[in-house]
Amino acid sequence: MTSPSSPAIELRGVRKAFRTPSGASHTAVHDLDLTIQQGEFVAVVGPTGCGKSTTLTLVSGLEEPTDGEVMLSGSPVRGIDERVGFVFQQDATFPWRTVLSNVMAGPRFRGVPKAEAKERAREWLGRVGLSAFEDRYPHQLSGGQRKRVALASTFVNDPSILLMDEPFSALDVQTRALMSDELMELWAGTGASVVFVTHDLEESIALADKVVVMTAGPATVKEVFTIDLPRPRRVESIRLEPRFVEIYREIWSSLGEEVRITRERGAQNVA
Repeated sequence: MTSPSSPAIELRGVRKAFRTPSGASHTAVHDLDLTIQQGEFVAVVGPTGCGKSTTLTLVSGLEEPTDGEVMLSGSPVRGIDERVGFVFQQDATFPWRTVLSNVMAGPRFRGVPKAEAKERAREWLGRVGLSAFEDRYPHQLSGGQRKRVALASTFVNDPSILLMDEPFSALDVQTRALMSDELMELWAGTGASVVFVTHDLEESIALADKVVVMTAGPATVKEVFTIDLPRPRRVESIRLEPRFVEIYREIWSSLGEEVRITRERGAQNVA
């Protein structure tokens, strides 16, 4: 049974191992303990290839843990859960569908009548500033516009848990900042819990309530930092605050060690 008092997400002693093409076993994450409360925005940072994305797939139900438990609102994850929304790094739109049809797709798959799905889709297109583009196809949009379609397609399903895997990494710096601000506005008041994977430490601090630093792979949680910057935040202005710089230095002292370990391992493998 789910309980409103239970954490939104809880990983207990999780390990995930994959079989490599050569037949060997590769452990992506191990001894992973992580708790995320209802309505909390948590950013996850760590070295390249350490297992951040694997953590998201375990929470989403796309992958099962080799050992340990993954819980959503007090219940074990058993396959893909409709309460979970996932925004991927790459565009996940249907190229043959219009913008409106793409945003309608999720509600329609969930059995929502067509008229209601269209109404909800148009509401969210309005919220992301794409009402005038509902009849366009994804290839006719800019990168930022396609990302807005992805956000609308996710939020239209009213997820209580939102997983985001480097969603803005392919965008230019200015568009990325604008999209971060838009995400904050869309998320505010929804009550959704967010797990946001990123390589950008500044982005993680600007967005999150907590930043989780993961170790060099196979990953486990190294430290969790509480971000005591006031909300609402604007990404470009919050980065100029003295407290932001202090937090950045504190987290980088932890994260930087893991990045160096990963680089040293890579150099040894090349040698």
